[in-house]
Amino acid sequence: MAVKIRLARLGKKKRPFYRVVVANETSPRDGRFIEVLGTYDPCSHPIKISLDKEKAREWLKKGAQPTQTANQLLRKEGVFKEE
Repeated sequence: MAVKIRLARLGKKKRPFYRVVVANETSPRDGRFIEVLGTYDPCSHPIKISLDKEKAREWLKKGAQPTQTANQLLRKEGVFKEE
């Protein structure tokens, strides 16, 4: 069972809002997930990103693979920087 860190879409039509979730790669985009790591709101100005960095680091250590967009968000929030 491969685990991915990816975005799940919420919100209204033409007003997307995303959750950053850990999910099995075979589950649907907006379907079952294991854990919520944070949120991403691209429609607000400035763009709002809130992540639990410690949970994200733990899942990455366990072998979870981020999707391309999730990887960009994690880098922007500094999850990959050693503290």
